[in-house]
Amino acid sequence: MQQWTARSQEATTVDALQPAQRRKDFITVPSVFFSDLSEQIKAATKDSHVRAENTQLMLSYQKGQISLVQYKVLLCSLYEIYKALEEELDRNSSHPAVAPIYFPQELARLESLESDLEHFLGSDWRRRVIIPAATHRYAQRLREIGRKNPALLVAHAYTRYLGDLSGGQVLGKITQKSLGLSSKEGLSFFSFPGVSSPNRFKQLYRSRMNGIDLTEEGRREMLEEAVSAFEFNIQVFDDLQKMLSVTTATANQSNVVFPTAAHQSPRVMQFAVGLCVALATVGLGMYAL
Repeated sequence: MQQWTARSQEATTVDALQPAQRRKDFITVPSVFFSDLSEQIKAATKDSHVRAENTQLMLSYQKGQISLVQYKVLLCSLYEIYKALEEELDRNSSHPAVAPIYFPQELARLESLESDLEHFLGSDWRRRVIIPAATHRYAQRLREIGRKNPALLVAHAYTRYLGDLSGGQVLGKITQKSLGLSSKEGLSFFSFPGVSSPNRFKQLYRSRMNGIDLTEEGRREMLEEAVSAFEFNIQVFDDLQKMLSVTTATANQSNVVFPTAAHQSPRVMQFAVGLCVALATVGLGMYAL
């Protein structure tokens, strides 16, 4: 288990689960312009960025238009995604591609998400979560590559963790203000107590990732998977949007994930918080990588 301090200098199911076949025709390794993997990922996902940050979801989030209902359902999906990601990273921690970027003490989100879910849903929160189909597909993909091609976990870890780390403090404040929370309880997801200097940690992380030994084909697959990460997340939040109308209609009939009337937002917002927080690489996060 690695330690780090601030002083360190170093769609459809078929579409979702077959990113390589869908993108091989137009994903190319931009080695002429960028030699570093981190820069290549940024270049390869540029179009996805433009498309994602101009959605109504992102624009709404920037206005702080979120509700407690949405945040709770979002946390449920985040938990499912990070559970799959972190279990596969743990299982493959000695893999030559995974080991350099394996920082569980500094980056792991699972324990924070469990704390947030328990705060909002109670000690029996595991029985009360709602997981949309797209979230299951995303988790399935993470477990699939964990078994078959662990190197591709790097693409998901990089885009998610560094995006979350980049926007965590800002997003935490926006969420706290939007939801009218009097304390930071329920906002652990945004906090990285093991990282004293986010900027310097990101430099270290990029350096470690750029040093991973990949063949040209392996690099191409990594770029395809990074683009796929955006697609999975967009599908997740499309599903969350669709769930909103259902959850609003049944809020008074179920105690699965909804707030009490006293804590409910006066406005019914779209799941804008989802796209920015859980993806985090779309918008604030990835541009800060």
